[in-house]
Amino acid sequence: MSMLSQEKEVFWPPADQLLEAAEQIRRRLGDWPAGSKQWRICLSTPDHPSQGDLIVGGGLEKPLPEGVGLLNLEAGLATLTLNGTDYALKGEWSDDWPAALAAFLDCGFEPHDALVLALAWRAANLDELDAWPVDFSIFPTVANLPAPPSKPFPPCPDRLGLYPVLPSADWVERVLDHGVKTTQLRRKTTDSGDLKPEIERSVAAGARHQARVFINDHWREAIKAGAYGVHLGQEDVATADLNAIAEAGLRLGLSTHGYYEMLKALHFKPSYLALGAVFPTTTKVMPTAPQGLSRLTGYVRLLDGVVPLVAIGGIDGSVLRQILSTGVGSAAVVRAVTEAADVPSAISALQHEFAR
Repeated sequence: MSMLSQEKEVFWPPADQLLEAAEQIRRRLGDWPAGSKQWRICLSTPDHPSQGDLIVGGGLEKPLPEGVGLLNLEAGLATLTLNGTDYALKGEWSDDWPAALAAFLDCGFEPHDALVLALAWRAANLDELDAWPVDFSIFPTVANLPAPPSKPFPPCPDRLGLYPVLPSADWVERVLDHGVKTTQLRRKTTDSGDLKPEIERSVAAGARHQARVFINDHWREAIKAGAYGVHLGQEDVATADLNAIAEAGLRLGLSTHGYYEMLKALHFKPSYLALGAVFPTTTKVMPTAPQGLSRLTGYVRLLDGVVPLVAIGGIDGSVLRQILSTGVGSAAVVRAVTEAADVPSAISALQHEFAR
């Protein structure tokens, strides 16, 4: 377990009472690997801010130096500015939020995710057997977002089960023939001549098998083909016409990589959230470090009953039982199917884990 007080300055100026409170919280959060970065919470502005400083209040003009954060909390709005991005959260918080922030940073969370947890922290958590914040009703919400679609996205089943993410209509047809009921076509091309038939075939296969076929990224083509749903990344939310997707009656799945992105995604009322990457993956470049099973467990405890959840990233038969032990209702796989020596047997074995 990483120890807050060992060989690093947690608060500046030094604040013994805050450090003691932070250590008390940190001890109750369980065993987490040390984060790759060290952060210092500055309660006043240092003369020479350096990378890793999170400065509370003000005193710095934008643009800030790289790696230096500015944190303002007032009138129910907390705003973290870091590396050119503003993370704005609405809500209420307890007086010991700085101690909680230090504890969650020590658990390896990025500052914007640690801030979410710090704002959700309450002193009463220390009285619980597991002190981790999981009361969704007191978590903050993301501020300054556009309105969600006026028409809600249709719901998904709470437990989507095995969820292969596949590169072609051939693969979609193949896995649906073997009894899979949820899948995604991830066709990485901008060639409309290729996309249209691939998406149409995939959607048709879903209709034949009464299966749920999501289309990755290509929401316009998915609408035209009458797909069951669309899956988008965080970066796509700003450019996709969510109203058009909702009006067409398609479900929406959104990728998330931590607490802040989960809260941001929930603002748009999607049909499901994908949580990842749980383990290292080579199928795409990930914007964040692998989340791991401990974080996935915390996400599921927080969001179970709020929205259907899909675990994704580096998942195969060797870890699927561990994934499902967190309570998550679906797991996305890629190479566990597409690189299997015996595809029918691989699908059968994976499906068996969901039936246990």
